[in-house]
Amino acid sequence: MELRVLRYFLAVAREGTITRAAERLFVTQPTLSKQLKELEDELGCRLFERGTRTVTLTEEGRILRARAEEILGLAERARAELAAREALGGELSIAAGECPAMRLVARAAKTLRAGHPAIRLNLHSGNAEDVAERLANGLADFGVLIEPVELSRYAFLRLPWRGEWGLVLPKGHPLAAKAAVGPEDLRGLPLLTSRQGRVAEEFAGWLGRPLAALDVVGTYNLVYNAALMVEEGLGCALTLDRLIDDSPASPIAFRPLTPALRVGAVLVWERNRLLSRAARAFLDVFRAQLAEADGAE
Repeated sequence: MELRVLRYFLAVAREGTITRAAERLFVTQPTLSKQLKELEDELGCRLFERGTRTVTLTEEGRILRARAEEILGLAERARAELAAREALGGELSIAAGECPAMRLVARAAKTLRAGHPAIRLNLHSGNAEDVAERLANGLADFGVLIEPVELSRYAFLRLPWRGEWGLVLPKGHPLAAKAAVGPEDLRGLPLLTSRQGRVAEEFAGWLGRPLAALDVVGTYNLVYNAALMVEEGLGCALTLDRLIDDSPASPIAFRPLTPALRVGAVLVWERNRLLSRAARAFLDVFRAQLAEADGAE
């Protein structure tokens, strides 16, 4: 598969018609149709359902779209890294879960760009599975993961941050009157929980029974929308502290769990992948930042 043809394919997928895609690409419609047919022949599957005016992706087409975006993204990153050989530049890509420890990453990125303004930062927010996938596919240089996490495939730096799990609930809820929430308080309570398997295992240990024993009404991958569900009365959400607005003006509150359930965070990168110059420079800055923090204690 040629990169040019993948760009043609993505243009048609995005525009929904071969005519509009051809106009965007500055090629003739017959040329574009011929390239798409040759791509389907090469792959041995049909990528589009062709209607009278529009085209839609088949299941195979949707799979290729996701992979084509990854392939072209990697190609663009390679081009930027090679073009930045003289002055240090290129793209630094970081994938992370929602976590206040990202402030440490932000400070290191600020320091790095102060010395190398040609470096461009690309941030992707997602849960642990999203971060791991981007690392595995070469779409992220670094990931920030909240423990527990399997670290055998990664090189990593442990971050000087500790988070605490708790319950997000409406301020008028009876449990909001408590300073902390225990396992028995969750019995029969409609709950929204993280969809990550390792987090469920952690909660099972804290509860002393499987998470399935609770009334889990839904799962989330990022907590902002889960907090909106709490505001609207769908249930209460188990999440980390300092991720939602629980100020006096907010209709929701955060109450820590008791006994306390605390976690750390790690900066990780693929152990066997060559880091770009920009990524190596970031790692140097980040290590110096951690050493400075250790020396200040």
